[in-house]
Amino acid sequence: MDSKPKSYRDLEIYQIAFDLAVRIREETLKLPNPDRYEVGGQIRRSSQSTKDTIVEGYGRRRYKPDFIKFLVYSYASNLEAHSQAEFLHVAYPQEGWDGIGQALDSLGIKIHNFISYVEKNWRT
Repeated sequence: MDSKPKSYRDLEIYQIAFDLAVRIREETLKLPNPDRYEVGGQIRRSSQSTKDTIVEGYGRRRYKPDFIKFLVYSYASNLEAHSQAEFLHVAYPQEGWDGIGQALDSLGIKIHNFISYVEKNWRT
């Protein structure tokens, strides 16, 4: 990453997290009851929290420790969503939850790498 983004929308991790939250919402609304509302609602909330805490952290980017703290929260929410996707993959193996789990895992790696970048290179 050569220059600072002008908006949170410019962050690759935000773009991926946003797309995954939309994809997860669409897939969970296809689940049968009670999973549509139980685990489906939980994975929707955690995937949306992943993207939203990236945005909130970006809003605090002037304060590097706060930015990092919110990126860590985003990483934790992503791990929670990944755990739920693993559960759904076992419960509904034919539904494509393994692919969503893999996408969440890849996003987690990108968030982790971005945290490292901010720790080492971000100037306020």
